[in-house]
Amino acid sequence: MDLSEINPVLLIASLMVAATPLLLAAIGELVVEKAGVLNLGVEGMMIIGAICGFAITVETGSTLFGFVAAAVGGAVLSLLFVLLTQVALANQVASGLALTLFGLGLSALMGQSYVGVKPPSTPELNIPWLSDLPVVGPILFSHDLVLYFGIGLIAVVWAVLKYTRLGLILRAVGENHDAAHALGYKVIRIRVLAIMFGGACAGLGGAYISLVRVPQWTEGMTAGIGWIALALVVFASWKPWRVLLGAYLFGGITVLQLNLQAAGVAIPVEYLAMSPYIITILVLVILSADKSGAPASLGRIFHASH
Repeated sequence: MDLSEINPVLLIASLMVAATPLLLAAIGELVVEKAGVLNLGVEGMMIIGAICGFAITVETGSTLFGFVAAAVGGAVLSLLFVLLTQVALANQVASGLALTLFGLGLSALMGQSYVGVKPPSTPELNIPWLSDLPVVGPILFSHDLVLYFGIGLIAVVWAVLKYTRLGLILRAVGENHDAAHALGYKVIRIRVLAIMFGGACAGLGGAYISLVRVPQWTEGMTAGIGWIALALVVFASWKPWRVLLGAYLFGGITVLQLNLQAAGVAIPVEYLAMSPYIITILVLVILSADKSGAPASLGRIFHASH
């Protein structure tokens, strides 16, 4: 066992990369749930985003096109959830589970010819002078654009929900859809747009896994990240900045357990592999003592009165 092999600078930089797919998926789901919709299909939308982004990047040689395709793929798949829950008024929990199973199956079919293919590398955003700084440079200024986009998206969602009319309308729909409808707001339209935004974010998160974090395609490679994202929204009490902290906590423990395995720590590998999930849940449960953040209409079907 040699813990001196673990480089804390690289550990923190890797932590940010590991947290990004979770962060993107969770902030998208937070917006969906703020609108009063519970979409359990995050894992399915992520895996579709992963294969769409991977395939388009390989075919075009452009990671930008790949990420755009991933966002579109996630949003298009979310329309299936829209059709089931907002048009057919089906149960949201059952529809979300169906979406995840459908996404996992469809992605396996789409990805058959891409197994073993290596995608073009995603360029890092090296900022002159700043990237060369000791310690701070590798941690903060030597990542890809999508990682910074994810952090920026958290800030934008927080600001929109807190300070804008759009955020007020979204929260009103999530708190009491009947009252929002009575005030003349288009509840279904708002929820459809929120669901598509969540799908696009999940797709981006999936593509980040297949193009940056593990640059390859393997069936089922999201490996439960979508479910952790769902849990994270609840445990973060529907607050964007807590989503950021929770994602970084999970990313940190994930990277740390991999480093501990590499350093030969005398703990069974299975326990180390379980640790990110167990510790994240424990810490976030403690953080979520304030349960006042849940939208009152979450998961309830809206029947427009005529």
